[in-house]
Amino acid sequence: MKVVDAIAHAMQAEGVEVLFAYPVNPLIEAAAKVDIRTVIVRQERIGLHMADAYSRLSSGNSIGVFCMQHGPGAENAFGGVAQAFSESVPILVIPAGYPRRLAHYYPNFNSTLNMQHITKWAEPLTMGRAIPEVMRRVFFQLRNGRPGPVLLEVPMDVFEEDVPAGWSHTPAFQAKTAPDPADVVAAAQVLAEAEHPVIYAGQGVHYAKAWEELKTLAETWNIPVTTSIEGKSAFPENHPLSLGSGGRANPRPVKHFLDEADVILGIGCSFALTGFGVQMPKGKTIIHATLDPMDLNKDVPVQQGLIGDAKLTLAALSTAMHGLDRSRADARSNDAQRIAALREAWLNEWLPKLTSNDSPINPYRVLWELNQLVDKDKTIITHDAGSPRDQTTPFWEATTPLSYIGWGKTTQLGYGLGLAMGAKMAAPDKLCINVWGDAAIGFTGMDFETAVRERIPILSILFNNFSMAIEIPIMPVSQEKYGAIEISGNYADMAVAFGGYGERITQPDDIVAALKRGIAATEQGQPALLEFITAQEIAISNE
Repeated sequence: MKVVDAIAHAMQAEGVEVLFAYPVNPLIEAAAKVDIRTVIVRQERIGLHMADAYSRLSSGNSIGVFCMQHGPGAENAFGGVAQAFSESVPILVIPAGYPRRLAHYYPNFNSTLNMQHITKWAEPLTMGRAIPEVMRRVFFQLRNGRPGPVLLEVPMDVFEEDVPAGWSHTPAFQAKTAPDPADVVAAAQVLAEAEHPVIYAGQGVHYAKAWEELKTLAETWNIPVTTSIEGKSAFPENHPLSLGSGGRANPRPVKHFLDEADVILGIGCSFALTGFGVQMPKGKTIIHATLDPMDLNKDVPVQQGLIGDAKLTLAALSTAMHGLDRSRADARSNDAQRIAALREAWLNEWLPKLTSNDSPINPYRVLWELNQLVDKDKTIITHDAGSPRDQTTPFWEATTPLSYIGWGKTTQLGYGLGLAMGAKMAAPDKLCINVWGDAAIGFTGMDFETAVRERIPILSILFNNFSMAIEIPIMPVSQEKYGAIEISGNYADMAVAFGGYGERITQPDDIVAALKRGIAATEQGQPALLEFITAQEIAISNE
């Protein structure tokens, strides 16, 4: 067996069903021979974004894989790998490499060397006989520890080498860790004695499938729950104890309860300080439960640390708290009513934007109508960077796990399209939506053609305000002199030209009917792009 076929067989043994790719990489043909579907994109970053969402929505059952050519293909892929690294997403990246005799000198791009700081694990396959141990390491790293991209670079002259006779790949197992019992007991006591605790849940809850354990702890001890953007949908936001998701923009209950809290339990989160995540108020007792000890005391000082899988940690906490004094928890019995009152007052203040009849259309009106129209239990939604992120996160009510693909650390424009397509590949029975703006479509919009060609019927909602509106307050002189933030385009026509469904909507009264037509198009197997001509809205909910 040749190396290229061995890699394809290892992927098949690991349950990989889709290979996202950009030619030319010999693995594309080898994968097709073993019935792994190949999805060819228009540019490398989109393929990585699709693999990213595919891994997230598979929730550990399958791994998103992307391969590309050596040289420019690997260079173009850099941003997509960096984004997955920032968001801690396990994807397998397999670039071709220059032949071994050319791999280590200028100007040839060496993926292993250049991407080792944006991957969890990176190594080259230098000879055919090394395939057993290399593939074992690669998939073990993907399935264990802190999630992240793993890179396997295969020099072009190695693809056709022979592998050891009779070798077959044994799928990697997953080993989980649980926190020290003594640490659990100490943390449980602190949590039980807290007057105003809050749970801050991150993406690790999704990876551990710890949704029920999170809900049980919150309900048993009357603890309000907020989530990071990445953790959004880990706790149902129609639950009485849900505060909503905290980011740069957030519902009012998030900051109110965090400011009031005496103890904050962070579970499955990194507490990373970014410009796009909720900032933890100072002077609080922090219990930080995370899979990766590198997170502890990195950004936020903590008093209690629990290292381990989120599901095992939450279960252990619940067990340790059983039988402890419940008087503080019982005293919080009216927290659900307090949350509801805060949310109602906040929504009433935002209703003029959410129900606006202005033209150009207010983007909040579109999101408000969409949120009420779709069956959210059967919907997966994501957003792009900038205004679409800040407008969607607070007002979209996520009701079921993995129904919202949240992100917001390196915030690359154009990320949402590939995420929606990858989500649709992983969950073909769901309505998969991306919300983006006219700046983001300039980065990855050509890959709407990929959705058409590869028969991936997503709903793409585009806010076109003919500007980079979020930059208005910081670029007044360049805008006045040179029109620096002004951009243009008719993107509905572009979607039609690619063979998809496209519609431009200019009046608020047409929003709901247009959404229904777009959804109907996806149900008939056609990707749809709805282009809403919107106001330059820059106000966000951040109180």
